[in-house]
Amino acid sequence: MTPETVPIVLDGQPHALAAGSTLATLVAALGHQPEAVSTAVNGVFVARGHRHDYALHSGDAVVLFQPITGG
Repeated sequence: MTPETVPIVLDGQPHALAAGSTLATLVAALGHQPEAVSTAVNGVFVARGHRHDYALHSGDAVVLFQPITGG
């Protein structure tokens, strides 16, 4: 039996992930270290500490980008 998947848009491209996935799960599944990328869902920044609680839903638009640091 195939697990249920949820369609999202990841960096402008269609992507499917397991139902019930969180943003943290997606970042890890893509092979990124949590501190190596910043994330936004539907145009709203999601801090690293909130990714485990952020459930992804059908149609969500997720963007991963390089964090900007320095001064």
